[in-house]
Amino acid sequence: MLRRIPGVDTLLQEPDTVTLCLQYGRQSVIAVIREEVKRVRKEILNCKNREEGETLLMELRHQIHIRIEKENRASFRRVINATGILLHTNLGRAPLGRRQMEAAYQAMAGYGNLEYELEEGKRGKRQNHYQKLICQVTGAEASVAVNNNAAAVTLILSALARNREVIISRGELVEIGGHFRIPEVMEESGSVLREAGCTNRTRIDDYRKAVTENTGAFLKVHTSNYKIIGFTESPSVEELVEAGKEYHVPVIVDLGSGVLVNLEKLGLSHEPTVQEMLKKGADIVCFSGDKLLGGPQAGIITGKKKYIEIIENHPMMRALRLDKCTTAVLEATFREYLKEETVWENIPVLNMLRRQTEELKSQAEEIKAALLKDGFEGKIQVREDIAMVGGGSLPGETLSDVSLSVKPEKESAGAFAARLRQQKNPVISQVKKEEVLLHMRTIFSEEKEMLIEMLKEALLSGGCL
Repeated sequence: MLRRIPGVDTLLQEPDTVTLCLQYGRQSVIAVIREEVKRVRKEILNCKNREEGETLLMELRHQIHIRIEKENRASFRRVINATGILLHTNLGRAPLGRRQMEAAYQAMAGYGNLEYELEEGKRGKRQNHYQKLICQVTGAEASVAVNNNAAAVTLILSALARNREVIISRGELVEIGGHFRIPEVMEESGSVLREAGCTNRTRIDDYRKAVTENTGAFLKVHTSNYKIIGFTESPSVEELVEAGKEYHVPVIVDLGSGVLVNLEKLGLSHEPTVQEMLKKGADIVCFSGDKLLGGPQAGIITGKKKYIEIIENHPMMRALRLDKCTTAVLEATFREYLKEETVWENIPVLNMLRRQTEELKSQAEEIKAALLKDGFEGKIQVREDIAMVGGGSLPGETLSDVSLSVKPEKESAGAFAARLRQQKNPVISQVKKEEVLLHMRTIFSEEKEMLIEMLKEALLSGGCL
């Protein structure tokens, strides 16, 4: 039987392999063929009967083809998010809308006026593409953006309070995620942490008592990824602004998720907006671009012009500035916010937030019907469920949702979920006990047919269709 294993040269001359060589390169194909031939040889030697060996020989060419395609597949791929978490950090947070994607394509497809003034024919600033728009939407005097909100906080503190004390409530010394801890960020920025109050209760007098001749700023960090409930108290932004004026120090607000619209109309709790913080007198407000704003990853800094100019001229600004793609998408994002009547439709995360239960149920029923029509073996049902915003936004808040519960007969829920992840268009689901849940709120309507196809392929390969 070992003599029947085709040689590398023989396999290379076959039409299918020639096509693979043209598509993926001869050397990468040869490497896979050698490894697969070696594997089959070893497994045949360990076979218990002739039938097992025959199967290995029959599947050799198929396995070579599968491995070559798998190893040459792009690592970064689009997935279908069926987890019910809208801003799933591991899945890239906010998806982009059509106009945002068009802006990204235009920026990357050729040359552009990134730092060039078309009217005057001279060098310009990349910030010019978005600064005015951000100010129009937020009401800020000035603005600038860097590559994420952690960078924004670091840059602000380094520019405005290096070697000076920054007073912050003990209850706001947070870890936002990925080991991003406020105390460590402050240390890296060159500012000196000075705590005020207690974890659950901090008053404005605690800030006043913490002021010294070396105080450089008051920092307020919005608890956008957790809540302290019960016996709690914290000073308002207005109180901090009043004290800041008294001691001649700027008030910096890290708003985190950075919402620009009123979410209460959706039945959610009040989430402070960027506009609110600026109207209350905060000198600097920073927030993320890829959370509730629904844009690209960015750290957006808004506030008083005199402080923004200091930040913009800081030596680290060049290291943290936006690239051309992010610049274009950020501009497109804020242009959408200028149109209040369509922003809820054109920014995907806002659209997902307001989707109605009836629409979600209809989508789930259509997917269920398609699977049953093809003879699905197992239990499948549409049920009421909940979704979450995620991404360090709106902690404790849930959204009504509808999920499709799939329980295959011939394999475990974990095995089926893994099979879904390995599809041509990977599907990321939720495994709960012995069922796979597909949450409708995070599945775009245009993904429905693709999801049905991936479900059928996964069920077929698992012997459940």
